[in-house]
Amino acid sequence: MNVETLLNRLQERGVRLHAEADELVVRAPRGAIDAELAAQLREHKAAVLAAVRAAAAQPARITPAMLTLVTLTEAEIDAIVAGVDGGAANVQDIYPLAPLQEGILFHHLLARQGDAYLQSNLLGFRDRARLERFVAALQQVVDRHDILRTGFAWQGLAQPVQVVRRRAALPVEWLDAEPAGDAAVWLQERYHPRRLRIGIDAPPLLRCQALHDAAGGRWLLHILAHHLVSDHATLERVLAEARAIERGEAAQLPAPVPFRNFVAQARLGVSEAEHEAFFRRMLGDVEAPTAPFGRLAAHGDGAGLAEVQRLLPPELAQALRQQARRLGVGAAGLLHLAWARVLARLAGQRTVVFGTVLFGRMHGGAEADRA
Repeated sequence: MNVETLLNRLQERGVRLHAEADELVVRAPRGAIDAELAAQLREHKAAVLAAVRAAAAQPARITPAMLTLVTLTEAEIDAIVAGVDGGAANVQDIYPLAPLQEGILFHHLLARQGDAYLQSNLLGFRDRARLERFVAALQQVVDRHDILRTGFAWQGLAQPVQVVRRRAALPVEWLDAEPAGDAAVWLQERYHPRRLRIGIDAPPLLRCQALHDAAGGRWLLHILAHHLVSDHATLERVLAEARAIERGEAAQLPAPVPFRNFVAQARLGVSEAEHEAFFRRMLGDVEAPTAPFGRLAAHGDGAGLAEVQRLLPPELAQALRQQARRLGVGAAGLLHLAWARVLARLAGQRTVVFGTVLFGRMHGGAEADRA
């Protein structure tokens, strides 16, 4: 257990720490500190004492001049800090959202039920002790990366912001249920993103549910992660780091990359006015929405969606690649053109507009994949 994890565990149990001269003073509710925590406190006493002193040295109040990427009034900052456990001492940074995060936040607030930007992951463990070790390692990953200690604020603000905490405890819900059928299916259905929403104001935007699968002879850990702070590649890296920590390889992990660097590049590289001018040039002459079969109501919880996949014959796939190379474009460009022609027919109009999900890390700056 590292110092950050220990401090989070103590905070969860209502333990209060402060320094008097060279001594660490501990005030705890009855029964809050068990033998394991007491041993960890003794082992890490010097580091905990240093952390307590560092926290005490933090400013009691955050001022506008301390924030370099966002402009906020003192009243706005005070309102943000009031929603943070531990107050200003637990605020590491405040900065604006990256453009993609703004879009995700918009759709999160627009939805009435469920959240299309929640991703789920299911892991199996041979016993509870193994699962608990993995959860402890997962907490250390949260301790390492500021994006995993980030919550979001928007109420009463001129623009939404993300607030990085110095400490954020990973919530784990231990379920007592005994599902009659397949425990994994039951767990995923109960916490399905079509029905479930999680608060995005307080980090980490990861939620864990643990369940004993008696029939399968194992323990299950269901992890929900919000796309505001994580995508598929991020979640894979988070799990890989947790496994490395479990193996005792924490010292070999690369240094964390601050997410604020990515935000700074996204915000300061091209101005909002330039973005608006670009899209006006591209889309300014579009007079009607692209509505296949005239259907405009596109919002919903996803329950009515169906997907069809069909592999192209190898000869056709090869012909597409050859044609793309001849034209000097990517194969995806030809497929987009084909899809545009389909939409033109279905919508009954010549000019069509549609969106595509792209891998957004290529121009994210150095080491953006680890931010």
